Amino acid sequence: MMARRHARRTQADGVEMIEVSRRSVMGWSLAAAASGLAAGPSAGAAEPFFKRTGLPLGLQLYTLGGDLRADLDGQLGQVAKIGYRTVEMAGYLGRTASELRAAFDRAGLTCPSSHVQGRRGGSDPSLEDLDRLIPDAHLIGIQHIVMPSFPVPDRPEMKPKAGEATLAYRTRLAEQITADDWKTAADLLNAKGKALKPAGLTMGYHNHNVEFAPKGDTNGLEILLKHTDPTLVQFEMDVGWVVAAGRDPFAILKAHPGRFRQMHVKDVKATTKPNFAIQQDPAEVGSGVIDWKRLLPAAHAAGVRGFFVEQEAPFEHPRIESVRISADYLKSLAA
Repeated sequence: MMARRHARRTQADGVEMIEVSRRSVMGWSLAAAASGLAAGPSAGAAEPFFKRTGLPLGLQLYTLGGDLRADLDGQLGQVAKIGYRTVEMAGYLGRTASELRAAFDRAGLTCPSSHVQGRRGGSDPSLEDLDRLIPDAHLIGIQHIVMPSFPVPDRPEMKPKAGEATLAYRTRLAEQITADDWKTAADLLNAKGKALKPAGLTMGYHNHNVEFAPKGDTNGLEILLKHTDPTLVQFEMDVGWVVAAGRDPFAILKAHPGRFRQMHVKDVKATTKPNFAIQQDPAEVGSGVIDWKRLLPAAHAAGVRGFFVEQEAPFEHPRIESVRISADYLKSLAA
């Protein structure tokens, strides 16, 4: 049975957020009903969501961590056996594009989406390397390029200080990123979306929870949504990070129909405290606080067509077992 959640609304610098009680957690069903996104036959459908919609169940490969790099064929084979049909890349794992495509083919998986960093920082192509990225994407079968996080501005005050703890740095970063920084990120997404479109590729953006840090009467995500061209830039909602920010995924989907085309199906525990510093207490899907029975059809109604399970560390089980637990729940979930 889904955990219960109690929420109360507060104002933080003019931006409304939801504080999640540490004592108990209520599903997002009330928000779904209020938004109208969960209304209609789909909300009470008897068939499992993925069977009813005909959409494949996907996995963000980041979830498997180093296990995947060490045993690519073995891990992908287990992923397919569990019931996943698509995967989303989060790097090349030390392989070439042709080696990755061959491994996906051997496992019977397709890879329609890939996270790609905005700046060069290793051997994998970035958004600065479109001459390499585009042919690689075509070879692998990728259709959607997603920038996985906000580009940290290259200013001295944005760098970690000597001896600064990770949490302190992330908290300071969320505070110091400005509205203009988010507008610069929107310009980057527009430019890359325009360059990718003739190649048949889409440009997307994946949120964490830093995007919800208040910037006056708005926040980073709202700035990105407002200042990106819907014909060039789409969004991938990471539900776990939305909830970790204390925000309501139903309300965001309702406010921006058609802008979110992909989703990270990620759950969190009731102990997750609202924050903007990239912190959460992760759980296997169906083991946390999010009401997937209502959220999946709500997301589908709002235009989401790519669903990828993802889980953050730390894990209470071997990673592949957590992947299995989430898949078993979602494959049988009537929504």
